[in-house]
Amino acid sequence: MAAMLKLLIAFCALVSLSSFSDAQTTCSSYNKFTSNRVFTSCSDLPSLNAFLHWTFNQSTGNLKMAYRHTPSTSTNWVAWAINPDLTKSQKAMIGAQALVAIPQTSGAPSLRMSSITGYDTSLANGSLSYVVTDLSGEVQSGEVIIYATWTLPTNTTSILQVWQEGPVASGTPQAHAIAVANLNAQGTLDLLSGTTASSGGASSTLKKKNIHAVLNVVSWGILMPFGAMVARYLKTFKAADPAWFYLHAGCQTSAYIVGVAGWATGIKLGSDSAGIQYDTHRNIGITLFCIGTLQVFALLLRPNKDHKFRFYWNIYHHVTGYLVITLSIVNIFEGFDILKPDKKWKNSYIGLIIALAVQAALLEAYTWYVVMKRKKAEKAPHGVNGVNGYGA
Repeated sequence: MAAMLKLLIAFCALVSLSSFSDAQTTCSSYNKFTSNRVFTSCSDLPSLNAFLHWTFNQSTGNLKMAYRHTPSTSTNWVAWAINPDLTKSQKAMIGAQALVAIPQTSGAPSLRMSSITGYDTSLANGSLSYVVTDLSGEVQSGEVIIYATWTLPTNTTSILQVWQEGPVASGTPQAHAIAVANLNAQGTLDLLSGTTASSGGASSTLKKKNIHAVLNVVSWGILMPFGAMVARYLKTFKAADPAWFYLHAGCQTSAYIVGVAGWATGIKLGSDSAGIQYDTHRNIGITLFCIGTLQVFALLLRPNKDHKFRFYWNIYHHVTGYLVITLSIVNIFEGFDILKPDKKWKNSYIGLIIALAVQAALLEAYTWYVVMKRKKAEKAPHGVNGVNGYGA
């Protein structure tokens, strides 16, 4: 048990120090544009390995730009967009006017303009709210480059930009991932000074997701199975009665309280992310909350040890408890697939679960050894093995 506590503390400390970062390079030394194109300003965008180069004339609203993006795979579409509404920094995708490059088997990418109206958009070709001319694209050393000239209002000084990448199926762009880098692919750009600021909305959402993940991993994924192990193995020892019960009840109650907080953050995330829904993760989470609530309230109906219904209550309690633990672990891995943190966090949790499983196997074997030895001693004839059948 002491070893399990150390593992629990180490994992919680590891999770609390979690941070995500994107490697950045520089745009200032880039000079490989074709057709002698030259731009006066550039910005290293903070995620998805993307860069923006531009020349802006405020008096005419003329914005000449080149967007460079190295997609994660050669079959991914890439896009850069301007959202006319600067106040929508938390949901910059909706209403964005996008330039989209779709990879081709050879040669330059296929280009289209798309006005984004919802999260389920397929980036259909259409017209934009801005006049866009000189649209072209190319691929250089695996890097997609989109060129265009925008005509913006003459009073423009800053824009709300969005950039993104995603898979293509049968020539049609599909929804992009909801990973850390994708969520951070938006922010304001001062066209005059070149200052880039990431959108607070994306960072805020990511922070809420991390809180949701930590709460649920610690509660359903660690405390809950640890509490079950306490009940399973400590009660074998008569000296641990009734301490094992209070420790077990304390662990499970604490896990439930923290789990409810995690469940509440998930509900809040869902309400703040209209159009984005993870059905499997959501449905398992709701099921867990309902079963976990029933399990906690079942303690209030726990019959006495000699009650005729205690046997059936024990069956219900054990089956429900193991079901909660199984669903919890499954849903945590569903969450990992959604959040896509650094691999070390998923691997750390896998390592912790394996360590708990190994300890459980060892304790299970030892428990059976103790139980069988006790039964053998109880069945031994009086005085055979020392005083009252027990070794002296």
